Formats: sequence, structure tokens, C-alpha cells
Amino acid sequence: MMTDTNGWVLHPQLEADSATVGDLPLCRVLAMNDANYPWLVLVPRRTGMRDVIDLADADQARLAVESAQAARALKDMTRCTKLNVAALGNTVPQLHVHVIARFSDDDAWPKPVWGVVPTKPYTDGALADFIGKMKRLMALG
Repeated sequence: MMTDTNGWVLHPQLEADSATVGDLPLCRVLAMNDANYPWLVLVPRRTGMRDVIDLADADQARLAVESAQAARALKDMTRCTKLNVAALGNTVPQLHVHVIARFSDDDAWPKPVWGVVPTKPYTDGALADFIGKMKRLMALG
């Protein structure tokens, strides 16, 4: 279980479904381990947050900036047709923001990605390559 120095803990489901890309000032950036769609998840490192409005005003603004940073990096890397950016949290209650690159020829287009096709884990090399590119594009150590 990933724990931060301030007591923040990454939800076990997010930990199981993703790999860490790095940390921005507010959020842990994760790469979802689903090769069907290039997909990042931003998780604010604040305890007890379920919805964006639970964050302090400054953290809400920071989340918007970091979400845009992740979205730009993902779009630059993938040249996707559309970006889906959402904070749903219906299954995992910990506040997190999905940033998903979508293509007009992907299996779920134009519908949401959830439940359309089975998750297809990346090969270890492909996941490491995706994470490396995201780190460079987002200037994460």
C-alpha cells in the first residue's frame, strides 16, 4: 500500500490497476494498466477526499492546472481524437481524475470506455515505455 508522509494512502484498487508515473505538487500521477486506451489517473494526495469540492480552493485550482498538464502531455504523445477527463468515483471513492486518450476507431468510441472490452494489460516493456514518455512530457524526474 502506497503511503505518503502526511498519512495519505492510495486506494488499493487504484494501486492494483495502475503504475506510478510520478508526483506533481498536488497529485500522484498513475498510468492505468490497460493497453486498450492510453490513460492517466491523477490522485490528489489529501486524505479523506471524495469529490473535487472537498478540496480547499487552492487545491481545486491546482488540480485543474495539473489535470490540464496531464491532458496536454497525453494529447502530445498520442495525437488522440478526443480527451476524456472525468472524476467519477462511483467504484473507487478516493478522489481521482481520469485523463483518457480516445480515438475515433477505438473499441468503445463514441461511448465511455468502462465495460466495453476487457482490460488488456500492457507488456512490461510497453508500460515502462509509456511511463517514460509521460515522465519526459510532464517533466517528472
